[in-house]
Amino acid sequence: MALFKRRPAGKPGEWYYCLQHRTVEEGPQCRAADRLGPYGTREEAAHAMETAHERNEEWDEDPRWRDEPGGADTEGGTGR
Repeated sequence: MALFKRRPAGKPGEWYYCLQHRTVEEGPQCRAADRLGPYGTREEAAHAMETAHERNEEWDEDPRWRDEPGGADTEGGTGR
């Protein structure tokens, strides 16, 4: 039995969205791999999945990240 229980990193006053429990948490409660954040407010954390979805949509539409002619992954693209 361990003498010290390892706590997830984070601070009270920071808000997270737990992917496993689908809940908003203040401070570190679940492991980092299971949460999104930190967010500045409870409201921001409550909308974490919508924010992630919106960002994914933006990235999917960004021509710099497409595997098409003119994209970053081709010779004619702007990638390095």
